[in-house]
Amino acid sequence: MNAEKIRLQEDVAKKKYWRKWGPYLTERQWATVREDYSENGNAWEYLTHDMARSKAYRWGEEGIGGISDDKQYLCFALGFWNGKDPILKERMFGLTGYEGNHGEDCKEQYYYLDSTPTHSYMKMLYKYPQAAFPYAELVEENRRRTKADPEYELIDTGVFDNNRYFDIFLEYAKADDHDMLIRVTVHNLGNEAATLDVLPHVWFRNIWSWKSGTQQPELFHVADGVVQLNHERLGKYYFYAEQPDEMLFCENETNTQRLYGYASPGTFKDGIHEYVVNKKNNTLNASRRGTKGAARYALTVAPGEKRVLRLRLANTFLISPFKDFEDVFTQRLQEADAFYEELQEKIQDEDDRNIQRQAFAGMLWSKQYYYYDVGKWIRGDDGQPAPASRKHGRNREWMHLRNSDIISMPDKWEYPWYAAWDLAFHTIPLAVVDGDFAKHQLLLFTKEWYMHPNGQLPAYEWALGDVNPPVHAWATYRVYKIDEKRNGKSDRVFLEEVFHKLLLNFTWWVNKKDNEGNNIFQGGFLGMDNIGVFDRNTKLPGGEYLEQSDGTSWMAMYTLNMLRISLELSKGNPVYQSLSTKFFEHFLYIAGAMANIGGEGINLWDDEDEFFYDVLNTSDNQYRRLKVRSMVGLIPLFAVEILDEEIFESNPQFRERLDWFLQHRADLAGLISRWVERGRKERHLLSLLRGHRMKRILKRMLDETEFLSPYGIRALSKVYDAKPYIFRTNDTDLNVKYIPGESDSNMFGGNSNWRGPIWFPVNYLLIESLQRFYQYYGDDFRLEHPTGSGRMRTLQEIADDLSERLVRIFRKDASGKRPVYGHHPRLQSDPNFSDYIYFYEYFHGDNGRGIGATHQTGWTGLVAKLIQPKA
Repeated sequence: MNAEKIRLQEDVAKKKYWRKWGPYLTERQWATVREDYSENGNAWEYLTHDMARSKAYRWGEEGIGGISDDKQYLCFALGFWNGKDPILKERMFGLTGYEGNHGEDCKEQYYYLDSTPTHSYMKMLYKYPQAAFPYAELVEENRRRTKADPEYELIDTGVFDNNRYFDIFLEYAKADDHDMLIRVTVHNLGNEAATLDVLPHVWFRNIWSWKSGTQQPELFHVADGVVQLNHERLGKYYFYAEQPDEMLFCENETNTQRLYGYASPGTFKDGIHEYVVNKKNNTLNASRRGTKGAARYALTVAPGEKRVLRLRLANTFLISPFKDFEDVFTQRLQEADAFYEELQEKIQDEDDRNIQRQAFAGMLWSKQYYYYDVGKWIRGDDGQPAPASRKHGRNREWMHLRNSDIISMPDKWEYPWYAAWDLAFHTIPLAVVDGDFAKHQLLLFTKEWYMHPNGQLPAYEWALGDVNPPVHAWATYRVYKIDEKRNGKSDRVFLEEVFHKLLLNFTWWVNKKDNEGNNIFQGGFLGMDNIGVFDRNTKLPGGEYLEQSDGTSWMAMYTLNMLRISLELSKGNPVYQSLSTKFFEHFLYIAGAMANIGGEGINLWDDEDEFFYDVLNTSDNQYRRLKVRSMVGLIPLFAVEILDEEIFESNPQFRERLDWFLQHRADLAGLISRWVERGRKERHLLSLLRGHRMKRILKRMLDETEFLSPYGIRALSKVYDAKPYIFRTNDTDLNVKYIPGESDSNMFGGNSNWRGPIWFPVNYLLIESLQRFYQYYGDDFRLEHPTGSGRMRTLQEIADDLSERLVRIFRKDASGKRPVYGHHPRLQSDPNFSDYIYFYEYFHGDNGRGIGATHQTGWTGLVAKLIQPKA
């Protein structure tokens, strides 16, 4: 039992609150829905990056490498100024969805390097140019570029040339659960001396301005480099700065004169910026107190020199706050190494260890305090104008929703809000390092203040009512099994609680997304943006609608996930056997519907192409297949489950009902693969695919001219590169072309492109599906892989090969280059860049280059689970 595991146990038992403090600040609060009080709902333009330094936020705080308590009353983060920037660097810069040629895009260079689950040790790196930060150049050049051009990144501007920049390493070590040691190491990589102001900030989130009668907290100077911080809910804390040049104080209030043209008394949120950058002396509190403060270190750093700054934030007054500083840091780093040494015991390759540890670091750094009370947001705040447009606008159907929790974010700059199906995938690698946090995340979304009263799960703040694939049940069972394996015991209370709420969600799907009540589902958007011919998130004209192969297959998978959970719960309570029967029968009904839509003899499976397609139900009740080969047609592979004979022996009621159903509905029983015939180790197979169909789909999937890339499975067949798919309707030709990188248009939310790139979540599910099929078929069942190669492999070997292809994206190849960094020679060869990893949102279908959000560590963090050896 290593020290970090003991801390985790102490936190769960509430003996200590090791997770009270963590990296819970977002990296972008500006331009979020929560902070948008506009009449037109245009969050990007209502509160811009330029306005952010002067506007007191309502719903959360942001910062560079910041930490806060778990309700974000008190915050800490770093600020920098190189003497040339027009603004103090307090927050990450990036382009809005309207400014970037490929949508929103963070324009900073930073990396999460390490973290333990309790954040007892954390490390990140921020690269700060010594030249003026090129804000205008980044905006103007990206505006000039088209969709056919690559994004213009910070590294492309030349600000890192000749190493004229600082590597700023930020580390945290907890001496105790309310005692954080902070070490900042500034390294001048250039060949000339350079100046840098480092300004560690502490401040209170402004909650007093939004609700009358709320007591305003206060921080004030009590001794050289010591600030006392008083908050009625959080209590008393002290901030210690070792030998600062000066201490600066102002208020975390909105500068109304700068933003809105009317004066208000006092100092403001941008007071420290105005003092440091614009040399104004009247923007600080002479009394050395306020609600925001900073220690200022004015450094001149010699070429190659490293300067170390030491800080501390604790809830006790310390006479010698830095006496034990280095000893604590050394011990916490050793404990972090011991934690990962045990976890990575069977991983021999050092590069794999580095990739996995940084993937876990990104997952753990991407926790965020997320606060959104839709009722308050729509009604408006005390003393503020009521936002009348909200009563009829975004999220008005979600008045019950009140989120105030630490939640795993996809990317704290580009996606600083949860996404339901993203988060389900996050929990898989999180469960490997912190099962309790992973379970907590899954439980949250089924709470009554999250889940809609009708059973729908909230999607994301831009549109809480959007529909994501129903993967919550899959993630719940997977986390349950990972946690069971790591701890040697089953958490049935967790499994049962989530299951009961998922019954409501399953019913919502059945009632809301089965247009004709025929067990064919029209999920809509389903998270895959522009993958189809039509915008699947909007109603089609003339009453037409899509019978979705993927929507229906997701639901088939959902039924099997619920079947598996109910069978697990029946081990302790036989009542669950009847629910197992219900989900078994529902799965068969869906299989039957896919084979015969509405009794019209229309099949989602196309016998000629031997592939699954969406079907358009036209206004005159005609059916037209949309015969484009995409991930939509591979998703039926996900609906697979293996049942051991032991399950039937221990669930006699389930077996009795099942036997009756199979006997009396032979028409449905014949649709699922090899139900009666037992496979390897006396197992039974439940699948939408009989053996022949599975082989035909896999033949296409494993074909390098179609789906199989050196780096995983593409979301669209490559055959549409030379010959795009064309669908003619209403005298209009609609086409789908293979685009392996960024989208070439804004069509159907094309900022995230599904017409060719590689996406980790669906690849991961494909791998799991192959593993399940192997559990049934065993070593004797072999397929040609790749198609046409003449090499015959087992399904497990194919699954392993796909895992290797995904991991290969991040590994150094024979020439020492990482495919993820594509055409960036600096990222590939410079030792100050090459071993730091970005876990992008998705990846180029041909060369593996990273695309989209740079820190989408969430579901791309699945690579950590792929690297982890199987027991």
